[in-house]
Amino acid sequence: MQEAVHDDTALAADLLFAHSANSQGERHLLVDHLRSVARLARRFAAPFGAADLAFLAGLWHDVGKADPLWQRRLIEAEAGKRGRIGIDHKGAGALLAEELDQWMIGFLIHAHHGGLKEPRADYAPWLKEKEQLPGPKQAIDILRAVMSDLTDQGAPSVPQYVQSDPLAAEMFIRMSYSALVDADSLDTEAHHLGGYAHLRVDGRVTLAGLWERYQQFLTAEPPPVESVVNEVRREVHEACIVAAAQPRGVFRLTVPTGGGKTRSAMAFALRHGIEHGLRRVFVAVPFTTITQQTASVYRNMFGDDRTVLEHHSAAAKGSGAAGVDDDHFSPDVVWQRLAAENWDAPIVVTTTVQLFESLFSNRRAKTQKLHNLAESVIILDEAQALPSGLLSPILDGLSQLTRHYGASVVLSTATQPAFELIKEFREVDAIEIVPGHQRHFEALNRVRYEWRTEERNQWSEVAGWMRADVSALTIVNTKRHALELLDALDDPHALHLSTLLCGAHRRAVLAEIRRRLDAGEPCRVVSTQVVEAGVDLDFATVYRAEAPLDAITQAAGRCNREGRLGDAGGRVVVFKPPDDSSPPGVYRSGRDIARVVQQLPDFDPNDPRTVRRYFEWLFGSSVDPDSKKIQQARQSLDFPAVAEKFRMIDEDTCDVIVSYPEHDAPRIARKVDELERRQLPGREILRELQPYTVSLVRREYERLSSMGFIEPVGSLSSVGRWLGRYDEVMGIVEADSVMVI
Repeated sequence: MQEAVHDDTALAADLLFAHSANSQGERHLLVDHLRSVARLARRFAAPFGAADLAFLAGLWHDVGKADPLWQRRLIEAEAGKRGRIGIDHKGAGALLAEELDQWMIGFLIHAHHGGLKEPRADYAPWLKEKEQLPGPKQAIDILRAVMSDLTDQGAPSVPQYVQSDPLAAEMFIRMSYSALVDADSLDTEAHHLGGYAHLRVDGRVTLAGLWERYQQFLTAEPPPVESVVNEVRREVHEACIVAAAQPRGVFRLTVPTGGGKTRSAMAFALRHGIEHGLRRVFVAVPFTTITQQTASVYRNMFGDDRTVLEHHSAAAKGSGAAGVDDDHFSPDVVWQRLAAENWDAPIVVTTTVQLFESLFSNRRAKTQKLHNLAESVIILDEAQALPSGLLSPILDGLSQLTRHYGASVVLSTATQPAFELIKEFREVDAIEIVPGHQRHFEALNRVRYEWRTEERNQWSEVAGWMRADVSALTIVNTKRHALELLDALDDPHALHLSTLLCGAHRRAVLAEIRRRLDAGEPCRVVSTQVVEAGVDLDFATVYRAEAPLDAITQAAGRCNREGRLGDAGGRVVVFKPPDDSSPPGVYRSGRDIARVVQQLPDFDPNDPRTVRRYFEWLFGSSVDPDSKKIQQARQSLDFPAVAEKFRMIDEDTCDVIVSYPEHDAPRIARKVDELERRQLPGREILRELQPYTVSLVRREYERLSSMGFIEPVGSLSSVGRWLGRYDEVMGIVEADSVMVI
C-alpha cells in the first residue's frame, strides 16, 4: 500500500490539490497554497514578532491534504459523487510540528478550522489519536518528497515577553492564529473568487492620502460662526494635531459633550498614524446607532465608501455597510462583505461589542481579523460605557496591544473613568491629548442643573413638566418607565426611543426628532438610555431620572448642545421617579453613589474632578473588574472558557422580526419565508433582517411564545416572527406590561 502511494504521487507536485476547481475550471495546487499562505501569514504576523512562527504554521497547516485518500475524495466530491471529504487534514501538520518540537505551531494548525481549544484537555488527546493513523504520516512523507523547503526552515524565535508572561502568551497565540487563518482564508478566496479577489483594498489607501482628503474637506467647509462652542472645538482640534507626535501608547481625549471629539479624534489618529507608520484607524462605539452616525460623518469627510468600513451586527445591505448577501456582486457590495471579514479597510467603525468579543473569541470567523489591530490607532469612543465586570480582560488586552503590537489607544469621552485604579492599567501612563481640558468644561457649561430628588415624582408630574416645554427630552431607566410616562403624557405627537423599537424604527425616530428641532416644531421625546451617549441631539430641556453620575452628565450633553440658548442656557432636571426600578448591578450602585456625591459641598457635575471622584468611589466599592474570572482562564490558555465567559451583553437574547415600516411588510415577510426555506444562506438573510428585529431576553421570548405572540421561524430556536401588534410609537407592546420591566 505504501509503495503504491509513492508510485501515484512521485510524478510531480502538480498532481496534489488543496481545493477543487473554481469557476475557471482550475484546481488549487496544494504546494502553491501552502507557500502562499506561509508568505501571507509571515507578513501579517511580522509587526508582533511572530513572522517565522506564522510562516511555518502556514507552510504546514494543510500538509494532511497530501494523504492519497484525501486527494481521491476531493476529486469525488468535485464530481458530485460525495458531499463531504470527511477526512481530517490537520493532523499531519500538527504531527510535523511536534516532531520538530514546535507545539505552538501544532496547536495553531489544530485550531485552524475548528477554533482555538484548550491545549491539555483538547489538543493533546487529539494529537495522540492522530499519531496512530497511517494517513498523516503518509502525507508528510509525500510532501517531503515534492517540497524540499518543507522542513529546512530554522526554529522560529518567540519574543521574550511571551515566555515570561502567561497573559502575553495567550494574546500572542490569538494574534498568531489570526495571521494564519486570515492568510488561509484569503488565499482560498483568491482561488474561488477569481475576479473579485482584487476588491481587497489592503495598501490602496494610506493614512497620508486620507489626511490630504481631510485637509480638502476642511478647506471646502464654510468658516464656522464665532461662538464659544466653535472656539473650544478649534482648540481641541489643534491640541489633537500637536499631541499626534507623541510616542505610541495610551491616550485620553477628554472633551465636553459637543466639543467636536468625533472629528478631532480622527485628526489625531491620522496624524499619529502617519508619524509612526501605522496602518489603520479603528473607532469603537457602544451602540449601533452611534456607529451609523459616526460612519456617516467619516464618509462625508473622505468621500469614498471603500475608505470607511462600518462593521456591526446591524450593518445591512443597501446602507453602505457590511453584512450584505453573498448573491449580490456589485463591486462596492462585494468589497463591504469581504472587508468586514478581516477589517481590511483603512478606517473601521465598529461597536465595542464586536471589537472585544472578537478579541476574546476562540472562533476562526471572529478572530480572523485580529492581526489588523497591530500597528493601528484604536479610538474607544464613550469609553465610560465599557462593562465594569469585564474591565480587567479589556484593559489588559488594550495594554498588550500597545506594549507588544505597536498600537495606540485613545480613550475618548466627556466622563473619563479612573481606569488606572484597575490593576491591569495601573502601570499604564496615559497621555492627556488636551492639556488643561478643565477650562473647556467651564467654557461649555451650557446647562443649569435642577435636582428634584427630595421626594418621588409621579409620572403625571413629569408629564406636566414636559407639556410646559416646546422641546423636551426625558430619559428614564427602564422600558416600563418609558411606557408609563408616555401613557401619562397622553400626547399623540410624542416620540419614544427604546429597545422595544427595531433598529430601523429608532433611526426613523431620530431623523424625525432632528427635523422637528431644526424646524422649531414642538418635540417631546421619552427615551431610555439608548439616546444617552454619542447621539447628536440638541434639546432646550432634558429631564433625567436618577442614574449614575456619568449617565446624568451624558444626558446633559443632549441639552443646548450647540450653545444657542444664550446666557440662560439649557435646563437639566434630575428627578426621583415613582419607584426605584433600574438596571441591576453596577448601574444601580452608580446611581446610589451619585446620590452621595451630590451631597458634597463642592459638587459640580460639569467638573471632570467631580466625575473622577465618582469613579474612584465606584471602582473602589462596587466594581469587580473580573467578575467572571476570565483572567484566570486566559492564564490557563483555556480559549473556549474565555470565549464563553466574555460576553458584553450578559443575558441570552432572542430576536423577533417585526413588520416595520408597514409599507415594507411584504418584503420583510418574503425574507422571513426565505429564511424558513433556507433559499439563501441563513446568516446572510438574518443580517438583512437585522434592522427589523427586536431583541428580547430568552425568558420573555419563551413566555411570549407560549402566549401565541411569537411564531418560531423554521427550526431556529432564537429567531421568531412577531404576531402581535407593532405600535408606530411604542414598538412591541401588545403583551402585558410584565414584558417591559
